[in-house]
Amino acid sequence: MRNDEPIAVVLAFLEAINSRNVDRLCALMSEDHVFVDALGNKVQGRESMRKAWTGYFQWFPDYRVSHEEIFSDGKLVAAFGSAEGTYAPKGNLVKENRWNAPAAWKAVVEGGLVKEWRVYADNQAARKIMGVLNP
Repeated sequence: MRNDEPIAVVLAFLEAINSRNVDRLCALMSEDHVFVDALGNKVQGRESMRKAWTGYFQWFPDYRVSHEEIFSDGKLVAAFGSAEGTYAPKGNLVKENRWNAPAAWKAVVEGGLVKEWRVYADNQAARKIMGVLNP
């Protein structure tokens, strides 16, 4: 594995998120992929994540992430930036339902695939808009 491969995989993963391309996201995940959200909730398995990302993009059809910094140490990659989107459960992008938050992601990349994706973000603004105030 080249030194820059894990970063390239994570950059491709971030781009797949921004294009809301669930098939591409899944192609970049290991079969035993683990996703951990900011509250510590886990989803395991590529096909479980296919359903999770599909649902998330239905809630937030304009969801985007951006990174300002990205670092790697072997198979571990950390990216720092922000996440934003508009909660649109009925498909309407209403300005009042838009949120933006600082975010960070930790990825474990093995064999050119994301084995673990962990999100660190203060998602309270999105949760408030969604009407979910308590974890």
